[in-house]
Amino acid sequence: MAGRETPATRTARAVGIEHALHEYAHDPSADSYALEAAEALGLDPARVFKTLVVAAEGGADGLTVCIVPSGDTLDLKAVGKRAGMAPTERAERVTGYVAGGISPLGQRRPLPTLVDDSALDHATVFVSGGRRGLELELAPQDLVALTHARVTRLRRI
Repeated sequence: MAGRETPATRTARAVGIEHALHEYAHDPSADSYALEAAEALGLDPARVFKTLVVAAEGGADGLTVCIVPSGDTLDLKAVGKRAGMAPTERAERVTGYVAGGISPLGQRRPLPTLVDDSALDHATVFVSGGRRGLELELAPQDLVALTHARVTRLRRI
């Protein structure tokens, strides 16, 4: 476990939620880290969620975390009138993770979090475990509770 330990995995273990870790060989040329995870692990992309950091009014330092299915596009209008993707360097600095490995759990500074409502359609969902090539599987209700998230539709229809 030591090689797989990240702030996200420590957070899940510390609070005692039921979870599982899934590793895969990360391809540095992958366009979408979450879709790569779904494919590598043989999962329905609707169960694998990407963690996006958005610059939006009302968030801590103007940032909000949005958790959406890997195969869907974030509807920025659902986040706010002037919402836009946060610059990668800023997202990495604030969360303490590298892009493609940003987890909604164990962030350096917890940010306001929104989870797409489709997460509740599944018994378990997958989110980044805190590094590229590591996914954390947990119940969506635990994800919402641990991140103090608000559940809403975030994906573009």
